[in-house]
Amino acid sequence: MSVELDGVIKRHGRGAAAVVALDGVSARFDAGSFTAIMGPSGSGKSTLLQCAAGLDDVDAGEVVVDGVALGGLREAARARLRRERVGFVFQAFNLLPALTAEQNVALPLRLAGRRVPKRQAREALARVGLADRARHRPSELSGGQQQRVAIARALLIRPKVLFADEPTGALDSASAREALALLRGLREQTIVMVTHDPVAAAHADRVLFLADGRIVGELDDPTPAAVAATMTRLEAPRGR
Repeated sequence: MSVELDGVIKRHGRGAAAVVALDGVSARFDAGSFTAIMGPSGSGKSTLLQCAAGLDDVDAGEVVVDGVALGGLREAARARLRRERVGFVFQAFNLLPALTAEQNVALPLRLAGRRVPKRQAREALARVGLADRARHRPSELSGGQQQRVAIARALLIRPKVLFADEPTGALDSASAREALALLRGLREQTIVMVTHDPVAAAHADRVLFLADGRIVGELDDPTPAAVAATMTRLEAPRGR
């Protein structure tokens, strides 16, 4: 499933106090691709992800997900599209401590009123290498394992696109490598990942760089060194 942004403008606030978070952003994320989004703090990375996922309205331009223009959908239809075709992974694992891994994976669909067979939840855990941890609670899992439970939860519906916002931000380097290798192997999904880490970004097929709400660069087949060099240029004080 592809995701496309066409001339997207997003403002935060109103009137003279309004801040332009995205300033005419156009980008396409092809089916099965893995794209990292990078940029200095305040560049619009998370806003881009939220608009692309239909979590936030745009002020101008259009977002098209799987051929469907989000601007033409009522909120109920947009929520249904997210629930049925889109997965989310965040820096915070958002696992309930009293529930097992299996129960945490099934929880969002249960809250939506859908019955989730144990087999389905355990299959999702097996996809992330945690088939033997289904009955463990978060306190019995490492940080990396908890993030893999969160990824399994996102994969439960077999989404067409997976949006990840700093998915390795709370992990040590070894756990981060495991999570990134897992994401890298998810070729059934289109993955859009916001990150501040050049090593994480280098796991993607492509890196888009934002500054001041605009796309200012792109790298295909990125390396950590090339990503870091680009970020250094973007973060350098102007006028140098």
